[in-house]
Amino acid sequence: MNRVAIVTGGARGIGASCVDALVADDVNVVVVDRCRDDAMIPYALATKSDLDAVIARHRSKVLGLVGDVRSVEDMDLAVATAVEHFGRLDIVVASAGVVLGGGGLWTMSDEAYDTVMDINLGGVRRIFSAAVPAILESPGPRSGRLIAISSGAGKKGHDQLAAYCAAKHGVIGLTKAMAAELGEQGVTVNAVCPGSTRTAILEASAQIYGLDSVDEFTVHQPLGRLLEPTEVAAMVAWLSSTQASGITGDAISVDGGMTAI
Repeated sequence: MNRVAIVTGGARGIGASCVDALVADDVNVVVVDRCRDDAMIPYALATKSDLDAVIARHRSKVLGLVGDVRSVEDMDLAVATAVEHFGRLDIVVASAGVVLGGGGLWTMSDEAYDTVMDINLGGVRRIFSAAVPAILESPGPRSGRLIAISSGAGKKGHDQLAAYCAAKHGVIGLTKAMAAELGEQGVTVNAVCPGSTRTAILEASAQIYGLDSVDEFTVHQPLGRLLEPTEVAAMVAWLSSTQASGITGDAISVDGGMTAI
């Protein structure tokens, strides 16, 4: 039987590339995305058209679901949809994320701070918490995989992005703890930490820093270039595979060397 995955934030960027990579490995996927803007977030989020485009690429291998990672009900529905339609759940990729910043942390409103934490960290907790019982109930042999997209900002501090850094550091701590909790159950839990990758979040980050182009971020990566979402997705797909059965509790950098310097 084919393995089954849920990918949150899967309508564009790294999330959409993760869907493509998983389908290429013959995984069935439920793709979840909010598909509408948020008044607290000053840039456009993915749309229903973005989600539909991902579904159209893969037809019967992918189901789309409009849902918000801030909603327990939406995450429960994603899990139920995977089990009811595909018969099981094996893999979760928690990719939904946003960036807000500018100025020091002390200038940030509680509402803005809570938005960053609730999506980037709370969203991981909600989808993982919803998914674990279903993964543990899946028919054997069990090879459960929980993978969260953290960031190079989960390993370093960046000025004007304190809330984002705090959330992404939290993602790494959460995955390490869950790896300890689930190891004996045959479920691995890891974080992937991208560097500057061509996504809407990087474009928003450039605006925070007043940069004319996202290409100015290349100075922070020894490879001397930005990463593509497909490069991050390749690591996610490998961690989802049976070949990665010995890797758990890790925070793996796909960052062009950003955290090496």
